[in-house]
Amino acid sequence: MIHQYKLGGMNIVLDVTSGAVHVVDDVAYDIIARFEKDTKEEILAAMAEKYEGKDGISAEDIGDCYAQVEALRESGQLFTEDTFRPMAGELKKKTAGVIKALCLHVAHSCNLNCSYCFASQGNYHGERALMSFEVGKRALDFLVENSGSRHNLEVDFFGGEPLMNWDVVKRLVAYAREIEKEKNKNFRFTLTTNGVLIDDDVIDFANREMSNVVLSLDGRKEVHDRFRVDYSGKGSFDRIVPKFQKLVEARGGKNYYMRGTFTHYNPDFLKDIETMLDLGFTELSMEPVVCDPSSPSALTEEDLPIVLEQYEKLAELMLRRKAEGRPFTFYHYMIDLSGGPCIYKRISGCGSGTEYMAVTPSGDLYPCHQFVGEEAFCLGNVFDGVKNFEKQAEFAACNVYARKDCEDCWAKLYCSGGCAANAYHATGAVTGVYKYGCELFKKRMECAIMLAAKDMMEDDE
Repeated sequence: MIHQYKLGGMNIVLDVTSGAVHVVDDVAYDIIARFEKDTKEEILAAMAEKYEGKDGISAEDIGDCYAQVEALRESGQLFTEDTFRPMAGELKKKTAGVIKALCLHVAHSCNLNCSYCFASQGNYHGERALMSFEVGKRALDFLVENSGSRHNLEVDFFGGEPLMNWDVVKRLVAYAREIEKEKNKNFRFTLTTNGVLIDDDVIDFANREMSNVVLSLDGRKEVHDRFRVDYSGKGSFDRIVPKFQKLVEARGGKNYYMRGTFTHYNPDFLKDIETMLDLGFTELSMEPVVCDPSSPSALTEEDLPIVLEQYEKLAELMLRRKAEGRPFTFYHYMIDLSGGPCIYKRISGCGSGTEYMAVTPSGDLYPCHQFVGEEAFCLGNVFDGVKNFEKQAEFAACNVYARKDCEDCWAKLYCSGGCAANAYHATGAVTGVYKYGCELFKKRMECAIMLAAKDMMEDDE
């Protein structure tokens, strides 16, 4: 399978199975489009009629171009057969029972009252609660015990708002540092925060111990303050931005992300990214809202063309700023064309429910943070381990080939089937497809591939 598109002034051809990306001229682009449908004679005749004599193109040039396309096919870089399907289940079996990451919900409580919050203002449709040190300690032990021979382990301090339980966070990090040498492990921590409670102690500790910090900012003040309000209804923009700036400056401008959410009220999210840039932030992420389709915040079909255009304009902005010596990073456009995603990741998916789990304040285990509070998805707890093997088996089988709607999709080996939580909430099945999200993902991948291709071409020059 191939995918062809034009973007950034380039003709781009992606060979889906091999991951090979080709930037080609018009003749090659048109030959490739007809290569599997028409005979060689038909293609050469059509190309001669369209191109011969234009811009100095000869019949010999067209023939040489056809031969080059043939050579790419023979070398496995075009029209490559998909041989991965039989491997999908087998690869996951090799890592069965090995957990590499936990999302610790240290606080099912929040000091903001965001109406679009998928976690029901941080309490996940339950009672407000804070994780005790004892539960968190047991969660870290559970991770070590179930990590097999893995050396690097990931732990995300999440909420709600984790800074509402900051002392426990610090104690858990200290405990992990105590045991990692003995256990031959290396803990890498991430903190996700709305920023309201950031102070010098948080900045110092986070910059010393957190491999990454995710900071919630929706962009323009009027956009951010529409949703990200406290319980008195007051927006948080003016309180958090100076704190974020101080934290990022102390981190040396690295290993952080400004994480924004765009909704029906701001499908023109590029303006929000520009606001973040104006504030001095350069490591950026903007995510589509995850909420009930009936919510006023939910993205609509009318929003879709606006959002797709914004992704293209974002790519153009990145190119301009790079040329000006002012580059920035957009999380969803990070892609490595020289190696590409590993085959395990390509066909096995994110690992939710198997390699990755979320832990509630009481120690219950869920496949990921977006399933927390839905009792049918509780897998067990950190004290007794996984007990709901039937539900876990659903996630173990949740690879890209388990989704019928993905079979003919050119992006399937980049999204690996997409988010199980979004699929479930959209279709009622973790192996379903959240089609709106698919459209956004495909446009992001087209932009990411274009940007990466331009980078590689510049490096070659």
